[in-house]
Amino acid sequence: MTALRLQGVGKRFGGLRAVSPFDMSIEPGRITGLIGPNGAGKTTVVNLITGVYKLSEGRIMFGDQDLSTAPRHEVARAGLARTYQTIRLLPDATVVENVVIGMYRHQTTSLLAQMFGLPSSRAETARFRAEAQLLLERFGMTRYANYPAGALSYGDQRRVEMMRALALKPKVLLLDEPVAGINDVEAERLGEIFRTLADEGMAVLLIEHNMRFVTRLCDHVYVLDSGQLIAQGSAAEVVSNPTVIKAYLGEAIDA
Repeated sequence: MTALRLQGVGKRFGGLRAVSPFDMSIEPGRITGLIGPNGAGKTTVVNLITGVYKLSEGRIMFGDQDLSTAPRHEVARAGLARTYQTIRLLPDATVVENVVIGMYRHQTTSLLAQMFGLPSSRAETARFRAEAQLLLERFGMTRYANYPAGALSYGDQRRVEMMRALALKPKVLLLDEPVAGINDVEAERLGEIFRTLADEGMAVLLIEHNMRFVTRLCDHVYVLDSGQLIAQGSAAEVVSNPTVIKAYLGEAIDA
C-alpha cells in the first residue's frame, strides 16, 4: 500500500506566504486529520495536492510517483479524489448520473462508440450505473437514485459529492469539511463509512472543524495556524496541546 507524502511543501501568492514549508504523510488504512482556524491554509494544502495550485517549493510523492507538477487529471488518474467545501454537483442531473460522472477515469470505450451507442458503450454504461447503485446503497441513498441532485437537502447533496469522489475508486480520499452543516446523527453515519474505507486500505485526509468528529475518527492529526504547522500527533495529544488550544480551540476546550 502506498502513502502520500508532502515533503517541504509550501505556497506563496506573490509576497504572501499562504503555507510555510512542512511535511505530512497520509497513510493507507488510516484517517489523517488536518485542522486549524479559518484561513490557516488547510484548503490550500488540498489544492496543492490535487494540482489546483502549483507548489512554490517542496515535493508531493505518491509512492515513487512525483505529483509535484502534475495537472489535475493526472492526479486523479494516479488515484486521488477530493470533495469541496462548496458543493459542486450538476443540479439538473439525477443522483445516479452525478455519481457515474465520477467514473470517467475507468472509461475504456471510445468516443465513437459512445456517440453511436455501440454495444460496448451500452455495456460499460450499464456497469457504471450498477456500481453507482452499490455506492447509493452504502450511503443509504437508493430511494433518491432518480431524483435531480439539486432537489436534495444540503446533507444529501454532500453525500452525492462523496459518492462521486468514491466512484473514481481512489487510493487517497481528501475530504474538505464533509460534515459541515450536517447534524450529529448524520455525521456519525458518515464517520462510520469513512472508518470502513480506511479499514479497507484507503488513505483518508479529513479537514474538519467539528472537533468531536475529528477526535473520535482520526488516527493522526496535523494542525496549521496562519499557514504554519504548529503541532501533530494523536487526536488526544493535539487537543491537549497548549499551543493548539491557544491558536485554534481557545475557550471551546475550556468549556
